[in-house]
This record gives sequence, C-alpha cells and structure tokens, in this order.
Amino acid sequence: MASAKSSRSRPAGHSGVFPVNAAAGAGGGDGGVQLADKLKIFKTDNFDPDAYVQSKCRTMEEKEIRHICSYLQDLKKASAEEMRKSVYANYAAFIRTSREISVLEGELLSVRNLLSTQSALIHGLSEGVQIDSLTTGPEGSAEPDISTVEDQEPSEIWQWCTDFPDMLDVLLAERRVDEALDALDEAERIAADAKQNGTLTTADILALKRAISENRQKLADQLAEAACQSSTCGIELRAAASALKRLGDGPRAHSLLLSAHNQRLQLNMQTIKPSSTLYGGAYTASLAQQVFPVIAQALSDSVKVFGDEPSYTSELVTWATKQAMSFSLLVKRHALASCAAGGGLRAAAECVKISLGYSDLLEARGLSLSAVLMKQFRPSVEQALDSNLRRIEESTAALAAGDDWSLTYPPSGIRPFVRSSASNLALQPKLSSSAHRFNSMVQDFFEDVGPLISLQLGGSAMDGLLKIFDSYVNLLISALPGSVDDEINLEGLGNKIVRMAETEEQQLALLANASLLAEELLPRAAMKLYSMNPISMGSMRNRGPDKQNRAAEQREWKRKLHRMVDKLRDSFCRQHALDLIFTEEGDTNLSAEMYINMDNTVEDPEWIPSLIFQELYAKLNKMASIAADMFVGRERFATLLMMRLTETVMLWLSEDQSFWEEIEEGPRALGPLGLQQFYLDMQFVILFGQGRFLSRHVHQVILDIINRAMAAFSATGMDPDRVLPSDDWFIDVAQETISRISGRPRIANGDKEVNSPTASVSAQSVSSVRSHSSS
Repeated sequence: MASAKSSRSRPAGHSGVFPVNAAAGAGGGDGGVQLADKLKIFKTDNFDPDAYVQSKCRTMEEKEIRHICSYLQDLKKASAEEMRKSVYANYAAFIRTSREISVLEGELLSVRNLLSTQSALIHGLSEGVQIDSLTTGPEGSAEPDISTVEDQEPSEIWQWCTDFPDMLDVLLAERRVDEALDALDEAERIAADAKQNGTLTTADILALKRAISENRQKLADQLAEAACQSSTCGIELRAAASALKRLGDGPRAHSLLLSAHNQRLQLNMQTIKPSSTLYGGAYTASLAQQVFPVIAQALSDSVKVFGDEPSYTSELVTWATKQAMSFSLLVKRHALASCAAGGGLRAAAECVKISLGYSDLLEARGLSLSAVLMKQFRPSVEQALDSNLRRIEESTAALAAGDDWSLTYPPSGIRPFVRSSASNLALQPKLSSSAHRFNSMVQDFFEDVGPLISLQLGGSAMDGLLKIFDSYVNLLISALPGSVDDEINLEGLGNKIVRMAETEEQQLALLANASLLAEELLPRAAMKLYSMNPISMGSMRNRGPDKQNRAAEQREWKRKLHRMVDKLRDSFCRQHALDLIFTEEGDTNLSAEMYINMDNTVEDPEWIPSLIFQELYAKLNKMASIAADMFVGRERFATLLMMRLTETVMLWLSEDQSFWEEIEEGPRALGPLGLQQFYLDMQFVILFGQGRFLSRHVHQVILDIINRAMAAFSATGMDPDRVLPSDDWFIDVAQETISRISGRPRIANGDKEVNSPTASVSAQSVSSVRSHSSS
C-alpha cells in the first residue's frame, strides 16, 4: 500500500533535471530502455529528492542552477494554470458530481445504520431464543448460569449504562454540547467493548444503542434548530456546525452553515433600497458592503470547521457564486442599466471598479468571483462604451460643420495638453476647434475606460477609438475641395455637413490635425491607459510574453492610425495633382502634343521649364513655407507630404497611357526640340526636388521616364546626344527658373559659381541622368 501511494504521489515523467527532449527517446529501442532505467530511481520508496538534486547540481555553476530553478518555476506555474483551466472548464459537472456524492454518502450512512440496527436486532432475537430454550430445557440445565449471574454484583459498566439516558437528558437540556458529544462517544465505545467482551447482556446492549441513536438524533435536531436562529452569533454557529459534523452529519452541518449566512445576507440586503437620490456608485458600494463581508465570513467559517474537503468547498463555491450573481443582477438593474442607456461610461466604470475591488479581497483568500461579475457587467459596460464613442463622434462632427480650420492653442474650457505657462506654451498642441474637442473628449474617454480594463474591454476600447478617428479623418477628407465628387471619401458620412477648406493654409491644417492626433496625442493618451493597467491588456499569468504582446499591439494600433492619416494625405496630394494637371474645363496641362508640336513651329522656343512644372515647384515652395510654421517638431511629416505630392504628379505622367501612346506610336514623332523641352522639364524637377521634394523612388521614376522618351526619339533614327545641349545648359536654365520662383538670387560668378555645392550637386544629377539614359 505504501508503494502504491508513493508511485501516485511522484510523477514518472519529466523531473526538471533531464532535458525535455529526453522523453523523445523513450518510445522504444535502446534509448527507451536506458531512459526507463534512469527513471527507476524515482520509483523507489527510499528516494531522497534532496540528495538526488545535490548529486546532480554539485558540478553545476550558479547560472545553470538559476536557469533550472527558473525552468521549474515556469513548469509549476504552467501546471497550476492548466489545472485551474481544467477545473473551471468542468466546474459545473464537478459540483454536480460532488453533490451527488454527498447525497450518496448520506444515504449510505443511513443504510449502514439501518443494517447495523437490524443486525443487532436479529442477533438479540437469536440470543433471546437460546435463553428461552435454556429455561424450558431439562431440569437443572440453566440453573447454574442464573445462579452465576445472580451471585455477581452489578458492574460499573451496567450501572453507567443505566444512568446514561438520564445523564444525557440533563446535558442536552443544559445545552452542554461538547459534554453530550463526549458522552455519546463514550457510550459507543462501551457498547462496542461490552459486545466484544460480553460484559452486558444483549438486551442491555440493544437498549444502550437505542438510547445512543435517539439522543444523537435529538442532539442533531437541537443543533440544527440553534443554527437556524437569527440571533445565533458566529461562534455559536461554528460550534453547532462542528458538533453536527462530529455527529457524522457533515453535509447537513455545512448546508445549515451556509443557510444561516444566507439568512443573514438577505436581512442585510433588505436595508439597501435603490432610490433616485442614491447614484449608482453609492448604491453599489452600499450593497457590496453587505454582500461580500458575509461571503468572506462564510468562507472563513467553512474553512475553520470543514477544512479543504472538496465536497464542502464545491458547495461553498456554488453558494458564493449564487450570491455574487444576485449581487451583480441588482447592480446591473439599479445602477448599470441607467448608466449604459445614457452613455455614462465613468459612472459605469465606478460601479465595476467598486464591485471588483471587493471581489479582489475574496480572491486573495482563494475565492475568485470576478468572472461571475464580469460576465454580468460586460453587456452593460459595452453598451456604455459604444454610447460614449458615438457621442464623441457626433459631437466632433457637429463642430466640424462650423470649423474654420485655423490652428489655435487649446481654448478655455478644454483640458490643455500640459499646464500652461510661458515656458511650455510651445508644447501646447495647435489644432482647429473640432480637433481640440476631439482630443479633449478622447482624453476623458481614456480616463473613464481605465478601470474597465479588468473586463478585458481594452481591445474594444482601442478598436472603437480607431473607428471614431477614422470617421473624423473622413470628415477632414470631405473638407478638401473637390471631395464632393469623390464617392469613396464620402462613404459612411451620411448627411454630415463639413465646412470646406478653401485655402492651402486651411487644407494643410486638416493634415496638421490628423498627424498631431495620430502621432502624439492619441498614442500618449493610450500610454496612460496602459500605465494604469500594466498587465491587464493581455494575460495576467506570464508577464514576459504579455509585455511583448502588449508592445506588438501598441505598434499595430499606431500603424492603423498612421494608415488613416496616409489616406488623408493621399487625398490631399491627389486633389492638388489633379488641379495642376487638368484645367477647369477638363483639358490637360500635361499632354504629348505640347512636346511634339514644338518641332512644327517656325518661331524659336523660349527655353524655360513647362508651366505645369513651374506651378508644381511654386506650390511646393509655398506649402513648405506654410508647413514650417504648422508642423513645428514634425518637419519630417511636412517633408514626406511634399515628396508625396511630387510623386503623385510624376507617377501620373509615368502611367498615362495616352501620353506615351502619342510619344511612341503616334502619327508624329517626338522631334529634337520636343525632346530638349521634355529633358529640361525632367531636369528641372530633379534639381528643385533634390533633398527637399524628391524621394529616391521618384528620382528613379524620373530616370525611367527620361529613358522611355529618349528611346522613343532614338526609334526615329536620330541620336539623342547629338541634339541635346550640354549638361551645364540644363543646369543654368533650371537654376534661373528656381531663383525666379523662389525669390532667392543665384550665386553670381558668371553664369554660376563653379565651386558652389549647389552647382556641383546639380551637375552630378544632370550627368547621372545623361549617362543613365545613354546606357
């Protein structure tokens, strides 16, 4: 029996000392036999774990020992968590089975008592028959026995048995429970000894057992009646339950214990009445103060009297779950329902925080009820969450209808980003009125939703915020001129009216709103949420992986914000690119004819970049000047915006099939003058965009465009290098135009300063294009 117990208590699997993959060789072959031999030591009865660990770890370094300890701790945590999951997954069946076992144990006890009584009765009857037969038998056969009994004086045992019923009645009448229990136990012992030793007759033994049974039942009824009294205090209640358990009726004792606490709980809850003057948080707190202390006392009493027996623990958990369910339903009906209907996220959060705070006190003592509360609270809180997000969206849309799209510091009445002072005024965000309101409401939203992270609503809150930010970005897109014809941009806006951003300053303000919110204000507000609940956005069990998952979630959330801003930026660039390329009448300012027709004119052309590219540079120059004031500290965003606008125009030229069909397959070929003008335009874009408005990708696109045009010219049988001027000529013309548009004078030294860095970079750019085209 000892060996069996030992084998059950020590698992034969991985011990934490062998490598994990060592079990892989246990399937068969020599490796399996060797591993089985190694495991034999764990199966012996005299196995000493301390000596074994010392023998294995003696040659290890401290770092290796720490690693093994850490690994064993991880295994312990994983095993505990797996057991917890398994218990909760089958908890209902476990409780139902425990109840059935308890009922079955009670029935078996009743059957055993009945069988014992019947056995004693049959035994007594059989002995009585033998006695009767002896008295009616031959003369003198029974006389010696009778004379022997009569000659003996009454024994102390017989005298104690005679006095026992009267003594027990006195003890029960005086409620001396412990002494009565001791007397019953003594009577049981005397009856057993008397039966074994024959010191009492069968009739006396039967009478003693009958008295024991009757008085046990009488004492049990008396204890049950005392436990049901509302005036019974905690000490008396525990004493009564302990006495009932000692009497062998543990299930009844535990049920009476919980019933007494339930009666007390119902009386306490009757004193808490919901009213219009008692707001949700106060009602929840008052109710929790009556419910959770009673549950905690029931837990304490159960553990003190019954210990950790599974059947009693299961009944306790079932009872506590029922009480928590009743509490959560009352809170939901009288507090959360009104909060959820009105979008009162802060009030709902307060109710949840109070409830979970009391539940955490029980969880520290081994009773977790938070899952029960969260299951009931989640629908109402989600409703309040959605209502709050919808209110932010609607309020922001209403302000966008009258927003003049001018950037200002936070007005009075709106929470500032930082405390205002002369030294940190520059740290205040400059936004338009609707963006200020959006930011302020989002800051409040994050503070309100903080206590709700324990409901695993962090993901829903973040997703909801992405949704309303996307809605606000769509409002900004619809404020761009020309967006009324863009059905994609207006999708989902419904009948919302937005004031148009007419000027370039106003249009750039739209981008300033979105970029500042997405890059700084919203992520910083989200970080406050994470800092308030550092481990609650994911798993609470393994802080290492949770920290990594949380960081990945934050990065993905920021990427989604940036994609929404990119959508606004692309709409902005597309709209301005179309304004450059097309006239108000719908004609194009960038066509193949403007280059092909140059060789059919008799007048000498004026060698300057085409008007569309001059306008592109002028627009970029103006926007860059405006953006320098708007995007302080975010110059990179302004630079990328200018590059994106240049890219939009050049990609349109690269992908315009009608343009290239005319150049490559049209009835009139591209002539020397047209090629020279086209080459000048491309060089002009490269020169003014160098380092400011041109990305590497667009630079390569321009090189590909030049190659394609020169290939089309070469197809006519002419050599492009023979008809194109020198590189210095293109640099001179392009820089002259750049100086005229920007208002910055050229460096005077003849046509250019040979040692000028600008001249050097420009010459390298043009030379690289010519050499690239030739190759």
